Amino acid sequence: MRKTAAAGLALEILIPYALGAQPTPPVRASTEELVYARAADGVVNGGAFFAPAAGADKRIAVIWIHGTGINFYYPSYVNVARELAQRNLATILGNTRMHDLGNTAAFRETANLRGGSYWGITTEQVRDLAAWVQFAKDRGFRRVVLVGHSAGATAVQIYMSRTEDPRVAGLVLASGRFQPASGPPVDSVRLARAKDLVAHGRGTDPVPPTDPAARPSPTSAATLVDLAGMGAELTDFYGVQTPEPPVARVHVPILAWFGTSDDVGTSADLELLTTTLRRVPGGPSSVTTAMIPMATHLYDGHEAAVAQTLADWVSETLLKAR
Repeated sequence: MRKTAAAGLALEILIPYALGAQPTPPVRASTEELVYARAADGVVNGGAFFAPAAGADKRIAVIWIHGTGINFYYPSYVNVARELAQRNLATILGNTRMHDLGNTAAFRETANLRGGSYWGITTEQVRDLAAWVQFAKDRGFRRVVLVGHSAGATAVQIYMSRTEDPRVAGLVLASGRFQPASGPPVDSVRLARAKDLVAHGRGTDPVPPTDPAARPSPTSAATLVDLAGMGAELTDFYGVQTPEPPVARVHVPILAWFGTSDDVGTSADLELLTTTLRRVPGGPSSVTTAMIPMATHLYDGHEAAVAQTLADWVSETLLKAR
């Protein structure tokens, strides 16, 4: 690991497994449990809890949040959690109301609350993450690390910038995006249609893309209105082009990585993140970056390297600092 300091921001480049021989941790017995967390508005999300059988380090637990279109039990997520248990870290794989393409998030007397990528409200994930953090607290963990994979990075970013929850020790951006958006998330014509549907109580109705050549999408009016209202939280969280970005309200250490094989970002994106954060007053106390050799966006077959990168960072940056 190489560490430098610049403008008050600690910068680290974490070099995970080298190609070739890889260290194999001793095999430990572990436990796996299906669990649930109820948000303040009554939405119940499922998840799984992985821990060393001999007892986890109660100083910290990992909460891993899924990306778009999938859920907590995606195979590589489960494998990462099992690898973390082997490294004495307890892990909660948690759904939010945005899991899968569509779901029934809650049953209501008048109309059921829909969730998922097509019907869910992205910003309401803040309630879901609060429930998972409280779950970890109820299990006796002092603090947590929030890991957001892919679009899950948006969920954990928003949570911290809006709540500044002191129970969160650090953020992990697992293959999230740092480049600012090239335009608004919803074009003006489609947004106008969506707002009109919401105003008339038809927020669950789909709003087709304006461009007839675009890929068909049944995304609901309420989902689109929420995305359009997020502003820099969605389009430029880290302030590449935005003054006073949301990341200025995140004060915990950040770990960010990509895989080297066809992931959504590269080492240049990680460099953009670190150089951008140098200019942000306040903000994260440190940023650590890593490239996971040969890993793809979903890390299949490289879960041990992902777990080792995360475990090393927790040990060196979060636990030694306390």
